[in-house]
Amino acid sequence: MTAGYELTAEQQDILRTIRDFVDRDVLPNVSHYDHNDEFPTPLVETMKELGLFGTTIPEEYGGLGLDLMTYSLIVKELSRGWISLSGIINTHFIASFMIKTFGTAEQKDRLLPRMARGDVRSAFSMTEPHAGSDVQAIRTRAVLDGDDYVVNGQKMWVTNGLRAGIVMLLAVTDPSAEPRHRGMTTFIVEKEPEVSDLPGLTIPPPLKKLGYKGVESTELVFEDFRTPASSILGGPDQTGVGFKQFMAGIELGRVNIAARALGIAELALENAIRYAQEREAFGKPISQHQLIQAKIAQMATKIRAAELLLLDAAARKNTGERADMEAGMAKLFATEIAEEVALDAMRIHGGYGYSQEYPIERLYRDAPLLLIGEGSNEIQQLLIARRLFERHKI
Repeated sequence: MTAGYELTAEQQDILRTIRDFVDRDVLPNVSHYDHNDEFPTPLVETMKELGLFGTTIPEEYGGLGLDLMTYSLIVKELSRGWISLSGIINTHFIASFMIKTFGTAEQKDRLLPRMARGDVRSAFSMTEPHAGSDVQAIRTRAVLDGDDYVVNGQKMWVTNGLRAGIVMLLAVTDPSAEPRHRGMTTFIVEKEPEVSDLPGLTIPPPLKKLGYKGVESTELVFEDFRTPASSILGGPDQTGVGFKQFMAGIELGRVNIAARALGIAELALENAIRYAQEREAFGKPISQHQLIQAKIAQMATKIRAAELLLLDAAARKNTGERADMEAGMAKLFATEIAEEVALDAMRIHGGYGYSQEYPIERLYRDAPLLLIGEGSNEIQQLLIARRLFERHKI
């Protein structure tokens, strides 16, 4: 039983396998990869062997064909080990969802089997230096020239941008469209992985970050980059619908972010409970001091509430219903709790929580990313309020 949602025997087996992988391979090695900002190749290879790159890709394309709730719980377990692992598959997951949902038969048949195996990984490219949460402000242009589109512009904060072989790219194809989002189109850009200088595409060195180490976040600079009209998601006649396609992907991404936050919070709580029983102060374990007990109780209660919101959003999305409000609520609450719980765990550890010898300082550095990823929490509150007014309009 997980927070009131009954798990099948298959789900329990899958999650047990992921937890065993995290406990055996990830937690003993994560400090090395994190502090050296090193891509965890051996861990990624194991994730490929476990089929995680094809978690939600249908079985007919070689994937596991699992539902969103199971995927969310897998992400939570991976993030309990290290959120960078879930970051490696998150953009891949969004891209495969977009291709599965909106792609042509040819795009599905050609790309999804390779994606399911992890032979090719994917990036999700929407944000620009001047356009984050305000997606309609993007300036990257794609102009039709014969059978190709010529792309010019700059993308920012592209997770997996260097190592990906597929980039889901949002670009403006009709700058005169009103409203502006109707002039945006999604392209499936295929490129050579781990090559930073391609014809028309330059990938500068990865951006340096506070946390979220080991997985690259890059810029993509397009200068007269050519991509065929057939690379438009859904085919050449699907221009102008890219904004809606990307927002459908972002809705799933927010569920993913909530799951990652929950993983961070659970590991912080586990460490806090263990340390509180080992550390003594004033002649007894600090777990016997009421202030510590109160802090642990609040941490656990908020984590459980976040898990309920996550599973509610995933369950609603599984039905095919619109779930932007529920996903926004889960993302908003879970990420705020992750940061709060990471800080409380640091306080319980005292000076050791600030030391790199313990995992708490890493969790404290990783948690803030989730407050701003997939739309800042300030934006989430506006979206939630907007949906509530729409549902209860007088």
